[in-house]
Amino acid sequence: MRFATHKKFAVFIAACAACLAISGTARHARATPIDAHSKEVRTMQRSAPKSLRLPVEDAMPAFAPGQWLNSPPLSPASLRGKVVLVQFWTYSCINWLRTMPYVRAWERKYGAQGLVVVGVHAPEFGFERDLDNVRRAVAAMDIAYPVVTDNQLATWRAFDNAAWPALYFVDAKGQIRHHYFGEGAYAESEQILQQLLAEAGHGDSPQALTSVQGKGFEAAADWNSLRTPETYVGYERTESFSSPGGLVPDQRHAYTAPSKLGLNRWALAGDWTVGRQATVANSAHARIAFRFHARDLHLVMGPHEPGRAVHFRVLVDGERPGNSHGIDVDDGGTGTVTEHRLYQLIRQNASIEDHTFEIEFLDAGVETFSFTFG
Repeated sequence: MRFATHKKFAVFIAACAACLAISGTARHARATPIDAHSKEVRTMQRSAPKSLRLPVEDAMPAFAPGQWLNSPPLSPASLRGKVVLVQFWTYSCINWLRTMPYVRAWERKYGAQGLVVVGVHAPEFGFERDLDNVRRAVAAMDIAYPVVTDNQLATWRAFDNAAWPALYFVDAKGQIRHHYFGEGAYAESEQILQQLLAEAGHGDSPQALTSVQGKGFEAAADWNSLRTPETYVGYERTESFSSPGGLVPDQRHAYTAPSKLGLNRWALAGDWTVGRQATVANSAHARIAFRFHARDLHLVMGPHEPGRAVHFRVLVDGERPGNSHGIDVDDGGTGTVTEHRLYQLIRQNASIEDHTFEIEFLDAGVETFSFTFG
């Protein structure tokens, strides 16, 4: 889960491990926060409680003006009588991607019973403000429900939102009855939808809960072996940088990588410019090295110039990844950056241990944003 860098939530950012999902912080829907990866929630996913106390948190705010996809503009008035699930997302976020099998399944299962899902796309990185990029993501992720862009984060502020991804559960009277930040609690979430639909006279008796199996990016993380947090490579939010001399912000600089990296440390080698959000390779054969412990390794990146293709090669402990390659890499470790998005570079099949990952860009002109793990 990603927390916004708003002053109001600085204490959450400082304390948050990358994998925690907290419910009931911005509004007090729950007396006790839930860790989405806890035994409590895994148990809920197998057997949801029969009834949940869902006090009214607030009236659903209006959506700020933005570009609507898959729908004409919607409003609280036009949605009255429907149960609404408002989802805050940004398309390169791995935590959002891993929730999508459930959200899509709920929309398809309960849409005819009165559920409307509305995706509010609130960008984190500059490239996520581009409408064409959002359109491509909507098509690639098979999103059929209404989506509205929130480039100025006005709807985000109106909901007093704090993180990507986030879900807000709205009853047929237009009242927010529950919210949830992050991944997990899928059974509880679906049971809330069933309860709100029943209150509105739309739902039948409680139905069997949805069982889905995410594939590719959407597969659930291996939480038991995940030891490496999300790491940004722009200077605004980066940490654990190990190249000698440290980062040189906003200037072209020749970096070197140490011969060994400690766990969760990373380094640059070659000619790079480290910007506030993006770190850009200025010449061919620039490299990034990262010592990690996780099944999956992803990198958010894209070509610095639209339409450019940047080729790369990845190694794990100095060797080609073989059958541990991700979906954007072949078994020889090669791949191509053609658009701004999250690229899955490693998915291990063997037991998970500490490994050193390296990516070498064979062409200049790639911009990199953040590593995420699963």
